[in-house]
Amino acid sequence: MIWEASLARNARDYSKGTDLVCEGERPAVLHVVLSGWAQKYKQLPDGRRQILALVLPGQPCDLDLFTVVRTDHSISAVRRLAVAEIGRQEAVSLLEQCPNLAPVLCWSEIVTAAIQREWTINIGQRNALERVAQLMCEIFARQRGIPASGGGECDFLLTQWQLAEATGLTQVHVNRTVQELRRRCAVELRNSRLFIPDFAELAALAAFNANYLHLGEADLAADRAASLFGRRRNA
Repeated sequence: MIWEASLARNARDYSKGTDLVCEGERPAVLHVVLSGWAQKYKQLPDGRRQILALVLPGQPCDLDLFTVVRTDHSISAVRRLAVAEIGRQEAVSLLEQCPNLAPVLCWSEIVTAAIQREWTINIGQRNALERVAQLMCEIFARQRGIPASGGGECDFLLTQWQLAEATGLTQVHVNRTVQELRRRCAVELRNSRLFIPDFAELAALAAFNANYLHLGEADLAADRAASLFGRRRNA
């Protein structure tokens, strides 16, 4: 309850496109997404931007507060966003009071790094159709898991422009790719929702393998990580 109370007490809203963190700033708080999506990105001097990662509800945006002097990327709100902003002193106190917290944050960073590796291969090796299909599968799986059969729907807050920035494509190319996915797999994007009638079909097209998301492993992995911090999660 201490952790939940801290999240509620430190909640703050951001409007679409507003920066929570700007590259080069000194980290001051730990951000945890409560609702909406956050995006990590880097931007070149001429305005070209690459979205590096998406942070969904329940996930910390970063642990830079404990590791670096200045941030090497920016974080902004994809749409309307609510985050908890926990200051350094309170974050340290929470780590001392909540024996579960350190291994859970450690696990979160492990999954974040695994997702980053998958995004690298997505841009480096997959074609446009595979890139967009892969990202759709990932976003669906992170919210809904892998369906045993058929498909379903989930939130999809990215615009086509943001989808282009996440996949290293032009907006025109993304538009054509989404239309092709609609034709081939009946995938639909409307009203900030993603509709996938047959998840297995889309996953096959993308060569999507959800292993890197480590779905359902959080408790086991956090138990293993607990030994790194000299305590058990249930201590």
